[in-house]
Amino acid sequence: MNFVVSCVMLMVLAAGVALYFGKQAFYGPGPSDNGGTFLVKPNSGVAEIADQLERYGLISDARIFRLGVRASGNDQALKAGEYDIKPKASMRDIMELLKSGKSVMYSLTIPEGLTVEQAFQRIAEQEELTGDMPAAMPAEGSLATDTLRFTRGATRQQMVDKLLADQKKLVEEVWARRAPDLPLANVEEFVTLASIVEKETGKNDERSRVAAVFLNRLAKGMRLQSDPTIIYGLFGGKGKPADRPIYKSDIDKPTPYNTYLVNGLPPTPIANPGKAALEAVANPSKTKDLYFVADGSGGHVFAATLDEHNENVARYRAWQKKQAEEAAKAGKDVPATEDGAGTGVVPVQ
Repeated sequence: MNFVVSCVMLMVLAAGVALYFGKQAFYGPGPSDNGGTFLVKPNSGVAEIADQLERYGLISDARIFRLGVRASGNDQALKAGEYDIKPKASMRDIMELLKSGKSVMYSLTIPEGLTVEQAFQRIAEQEELTGDMPAAMPAEGSLATDTLRFTRGATRQQMVDKLLADQKKLVEEVWARRAPDLPLANVEEFVTLASIVEKETGKNDERSRVAAVFLNRLAKGMRLQSDPTIIYGLFGGKGKPADRPIYKSDIDKPTPYNTYLVNGLPPTPIANPGKAALEAVANPSKTKDLYFVADGSGGHVFAATLDEHNENVARYRAWQKKQAEEAAKAGKDVPATEDGAGTGVVPVQ
């Protein structure tokens, strides 16, 4: 009888010791000095998760993790996702993180002014996304310029659908509160002009004035004479190579998009316009400006008459010449170009 009692006592003592050390291991610091990301696949059980955590060195004992999760009633609470495990995270910390479902978030950024083709390339190259790209590209100008947050495993189709829906909603909202006297026939023309404004300037304080120039020219039946439309006509959605300047001879190359040669707007947008460009076209500055040209500091100078504009162009060309001379003295390469203005509206009547 004494033997039986002794055995029971020893078993109780051993269980108590095991429980104590197991609890210490479950709540104590983990073995990983660096932590890391850990992926829980859908429909993974506690045993599978525990084995993977031990294999990756994030916990010291899969059995203790498994028993701790079950003892706390969380064996059905661990969620699929990708998690950022902190260095020395305890098993309890990891359990709570996996319960929370707070997966690692990734970002996909589509900047203003990209074409649909360029945006598609970015989406295709985002390695955290899955699935194929849509078989056909949507219309130019139809994607939102935004940063999307997503978890690993989201599909490329989902990203495209989200960008399309967001742009459609934005365009409709801005178009609904447009100025009443715009010389634009429909929302398609609105997006097309916004895309030109987007490509002409990246400065917040002059977008509405650039928009006013083009709207004033449309109202007077003048050609828009926008350099970005030349580029799109020559290179399409792929965009101009970085080392290819705009030549003066490009102005005379006929394409449906060359607004130096065609009247009115080009047949489609030339990029995806952002909210600021859309707002600028919907409610432009009230000016009589008909021209603008680069000022050499990243912005533009505006003019209401051709004489004023020619003076501005002359100043810009003088600035360019001075820059080229200084670069030559310093032994730097000067890019070859036949055109002095390079941006804005060149005075071709």
